[in-house]
Amino acid sequence: MPNDNSKPAKLDRTFSIAPMMEWTTPDFRVFARSLTKNTLLYTEMVTSGALVYGNQLERFLRYDECEHPLALQLGGSNTNELAKCAQLAQAAGFDELNLNVGCPSDRVQNNLIGACLMAHPEKVKDAMKAMQDHCDIPVTIKHRIGLDEEESYGFLRDFVGDIASTSVNTFIVHARNAILKGLSPKENREVPPLKYHYVHQLKQDFPDLEIIINGGIKTIEECQDQLNHVDGVMVGREAYHNPWILSRVDEMIFNQPKWLEDRFQAIDSFLPYVKGRLEKGDRLQHLTRHILGIFHGQAGGKQFRRYLSENGHKADADINVLLKAIELVKYHQTKDTRNEQ
Repeated sequence: MPNDNSKPAKLDRTFSIAPMMEWTTPDFRVFARSLTKNTLLYTEMVTSGALVYGNQLERFLRYDECEHPLALQLGGSNTNELAKCAQLAQAAGFDELNLNVGCPSDRVQNNLIGACLMAHPEKVKDAMKAMQDHCDIPVTIKHRIGLDEEESYGFLRDFVGDIASTSVNTFIVHARNAILKGLSPKENREVPPLKYHYVHQLKQDFPDLEIIINGGIKTIEECQDQLNHVDGVMVGREAYHNPWILSRVDEMIFNQPKWLEDRFQAIDSFLPYVKGRLEKGDRLQHLTRHILGIFHGQAGGKQFRRYLSENGHKADADINVLLKAIELVKYHQTKDTRNEQ
């Protein structure tokens, strides 16, 4: 059970990392925490049925103490299941419970999970109420700006106003429509146009709500610009592929002193966790796949990724494989420095 002293008194959602299937695992989240102390982290989406009826609570609810502040994202619409999940989330020590109403995958639509729920606001309200009634932690929602051909701002405004009647006051808005048929989840993150102005207008129309913007934001400077219009920014894949940007968040977004000098320091902070997981039987590849982008754009970055990709999957791969990959980066950076001289 997490130590209550590690949990924030009030969640600061100024900057967060989006929930991403197969990516925002405990391993990635611990690594992210080595780069930023203040960012709100989210789990992968867990379906309510898997949590309630499955036998993998350890897998779905496991996290390291350092991950706080940490939110659990759920997918589902069955009120009985969501109520039970709310109890489980609070008992496990999560700081927030979030309902996914934005996933466009056809694999979840038949179970009324994800973006398709935007067409059923009454079900969404029932779901939010069920969770609120069974836990004391904040319950939030993540959704799109519209569905399929419904692209009017009015649809979004009415949806948010309707859901807000449940006393939910934090809305995380992916500034694209969800196309439920004809586009893959990947295409749904790229093809529908971004309409940031819709999200900005939401904040103007609902000044008392906390509005968090998500979708296509890649730089700290873009985040700072968005914060002139909304309460918070959620960044997704850029934080995963180019995690070093997270090292600027505490200083540039939260106005905290800079505490990381270089990328090696971030990996050094991650090493004890890697050693501990290896001792528990985890494979090195499952841990290092989340840090392949830390030297993005740097001398030795390609060699780092190649060495880990070629050696991390081996059955006998241990911490020395990672240490060797780090040494390769240092060698190439020293070599580049000498060449410049």
